[in-house]
Amino acid sequence: MLPDLVWWASDGKEHGSSEAGDNPAECLPIRVFDWGRPLDRAEPFIASLGSDPAAVRWDLDAWPEVPEAGLDAISQKYAYLTLTVNSRDLYQHEPSPDHTVHVHARDRNGDQLARVHWLAAQVEGRFTGRVELAPV
Repeated sequence: MLPDLVWWASDGKEHGSSEAGDNPAECLPIRVFDWGRPLDRAEPFIASLGSDPAAVRWDLDAWPEVPEAGLDAISQKYAYLTLTVNSRDLYQHEPSPDHTVHVHARDRNGDQLARVHWLAAQVEGRFTGRVELAPV
């Protein structure tokens, strides 16, 4: 599904990696760092996970200005989304039967909570009420 995928065992490369030619199924859980896959690969990849947890991150060019919501544009550095599959948290420590979208935006003065609500409304979703600080 994802040819030439670069991966390594979560316990470290010495426990298995694509670089060593190891079989990823024998090294689970694994970590993947990959760039530039076509968007149409995301859904089949997520479906292939079954009930296993994973996270997929999309870096954006920027958060756009949304005048009707009172939102200014935000630079690329602070504009990305993470989809956690079968997990509530970014690091897959909190299992869940569904998925969670994490919105990453610089929030110096609490002014980006409106962006989260606006984004959720665009996909008929809801904000869960959890605001977390995470390293970039």
